Amino acid sequence: MAARALMFQGTGSDVGKSLIVAGLSRALANRGMKVLPFKPQNMSNNAAVTADGGEIGRAQALQARAARVAPGVDMNPVLLKPQSDVGAQVVVRGRVFANADAARYQSLKRELMAHVLDSFGRLRREADIVLVEGAGSASEVNLRAGDIANMGFARAAGVPVVLVGDIERGGVIASLAGTRHVIDPADAATIRGFIVNRFRGDPALFAAGMAEIARLTGWAPFGLVPHFPDARRLPAEDALALGGRTERAASTGRVRVAVPILPHLSNFDDLDPLEAEPDVELVRVWPGQALPGDARLVLLLGSKATIPDLGVLRRAGFDIDIAAHVRRGGHVLGLCGGYQMLGRRIEDPAGIEGAPGGVDGLGLLDVATRLSPDKALRAVAGRSADGAPLRGYEMHMGVTEGPDCARPFAVLDDGRRDGAVSAGGLVAGTYLHGLFADDAQRAAWLERLGGAAAGLDYEQGVEDALDGLAAHLEAHLSIDEMLSCAR
Repeated sequence: MAARALMFQGTGSDVGKSLIVAGLSRALANRGMKVLPFKPQNMSNNAAVTADGGEIGRAQALQARAARVAPGVDMNPVLLKPQSDVGAQVVVRGRVFANADAARYQSLKRELMAHVLDSFGRLRREADIVLVEGAGSASEVNLRAGDIANMGFARAAGVPVVLVGDIERGGVIASLAGTRHVIDPADAATIRGFIVNRFRGDPALFAAGMAEIARLTGWAPFGLVPHFPDARRLPAEDALALGGRTERAASTGRVRVAVPILPHLSNFDDLDPLEAEPDVELVRVWPGQALPGDARLVLLLGSKATIPDLGVLRRAGFDIDIAAHVRRGGHVLGLCGGYQMLGRRIEDPAGIEGAPGGVDGLGLLDVATRLSPDKALRAVAGRSADGAPLRGYEMHMGVTEGPDCARPFAVLDDGRRDGAVSAGGLVAGTYLHGLFADDAQRAAWLERLGGAAAGLDYEQGVEDALDGLAAHLEAHLSIDEMLSCAR
């Protein structure tokens, strides 16, 4: 018998759909149900490696964790990883399927819907309930034809919908009622109720607002969810989080870490464990700003378009700042695409990131990278060069070789060597993501930089936040009423 299913769509991006699905996944798992999360189509360069050797959106991996199940490729069958303003890498069931601009992607949707429905069907055979997350806004009627992410999927799969609005943005009554007004009546009929998210203040002050939305739409009010401060302890889904976590007070940490923010950053949740440390001041530096001269570490994150982002880095003058930082005795660490940038040369003979060719790197490591279509996707464990244990994952396209690889960043448990360290030890690069989530590895880095770890158990902190979110939603949502709508 197929599981029940319920879909959560939003009036816009970043209204909190991902965290509501995560919190409900934990809440229903706590009730003894087998919950599986599902997102038909995601667009994000923040991805996670699955146990079956594929990749899915980081948000679906968090939702799987909340449900206490292993993440799998069927939970996010279509993942779009932007490589430029108009094009993206299309990942289907965890593997690279195509590179497509917006027009070509529209033509692929019919083919992709078959994969989406097949993955959804498999999940329904394994669960008590499947919680589905939409993408972007349900009211984007200009994208309705061929849609596989929102109403197109809901109608094709026969899944009822809950619509989520964000009161923190303002105009939540208009956004919910306006969605009811602009979408097709048959689509509106799939919506059973609504949630107003991120409320601050006395909930009684918005009781009339909830009633007015219900009157204007005909949908049931499933709850007014107050702002949840501990959301900052959970990995964010997309690059909107790069603006910083506003709930955190200004840091006075001794270890200042500077992070250049480039257009195509990927796996930026690598920053979250560092930001949780009281002794760390994490400074995001945007083009047009200078890297702080008193930083202990410059951290170059991964990139979905390494060569274009390297060009932005140079035009912003970050290359000059980084060279001066090293001359002053500062440390530099490059993760994945950041590692590739630190080398002498990046070659792209197959045109993975654009026109075939190559560019000079920053020359801070004596290595060179050759990009290739094959993508490495695996979870790893081992030890860094200083003997500290580490755990993380690989997610990259390309091979990096050169004399500095004789001083590897890490030796992995399977015997492979990863990354490179400069002769003076100030510059290092690795293909491993998730390093700083390992408490021992994070502590070793802070000691090296003149600080001290606070003894945080980062992974337990994530678990505690998920439990808190589940309790928060149990208190403020009519979960049983929503379950009665699922089918």
